[in-house]
Amino acid sequence: MGTAPDHSVFGRGHRTKDARPVFWQELWRHELEALRMDRPVVIVPVGSVEQHGPHCPLDVDIVDALALATATAEAMRPLPIIVSPPIWMGLAHYKKGHIGTITLGFETYIAVVSDICRSIHANGFERIILLNGHGGNRSINQALSIKLAEENIFILPITYWDMIQEFLDSQSDRDHGSIGHAGEWETSLQLFLRPDLVDTTRIQGDEPRPDLSPDVQRFARFAERRREREGGVHGDPTVATGEKGERLFAAATEMLIKTVGEVRELPVPHYREFGSYCP
Repeated sequence: MGTAPDHSVFGRGHRTKDARPVFWQELWRHELEALRMDRPVVIVPVGSVEQHGPHCPLDVDIVDALALATATAEAMRPLPIIVSPPIWMGLAHYKKGHIGTITLGFETYIAVVSDICRSIHANGFERIILLNGHGGNRSINQALSIKLAEENIFILPITYWDMIQEFLDSQSDRDHGSIGHAGEWETSLQLFLRPDLVDTTRIQGDEPRPDLSPDVQRFARFAERRREREGGVHGDPTVATGEKGERLFAAATEMLIKTVGEVRELPVPHYREFGSYCP
């Protein structure tokens, strides 16, 4: 008899006889109840499905965040670090200049991500990290974390490349410390994580549009526009390698492990910690 078909939404499960899975959706109810009692941290990967140049697949941003979250949770076993189902829908309207982008509207994104965090919190899991892999989600994640704090739900929004800026500054050959978009570093990550999904015959760079000077861009930038680059690439993927991607992944995982460990040891913050007469 052949192998039974896999009908699970997130692919074949990861449960083994030696270890419970790190994924929220694969845990049994009694396991979640037990984990809830031991200062658990839930990592919520968020990303996007959008064009990534002619050479990378559309799911780069969510795959990078999910892979980092999973590697961190597995490295920290047996501590109760849980990876929630990924939020693959991002704020990506400006990528619609090329085919393939699926985006939420501004208000819809806030509503969806906020409700997911509210649900996790309502289950008794108060330490929540929103791990982002998409540039368009960066600012809005910060804003919704402030919104949720008013409800006594304190999430920690992190965009993974912000954790490793020194690495990017010192290790970039062409992209000058920027994560780019399907450029040197995102392409390198894909060559490390999923080399079979990178079409190396189509790798190319793009010329930038006229913009504010680098000095001004340090404190003032316009929002991104549709088809910001002709080929949809920010940066230079011609210098990408799987070895670079492995080093970046290791650096980001190390910093995320450190961050998760600190979050787990800290008391859970509360909105009215010092008292308030406000209703």
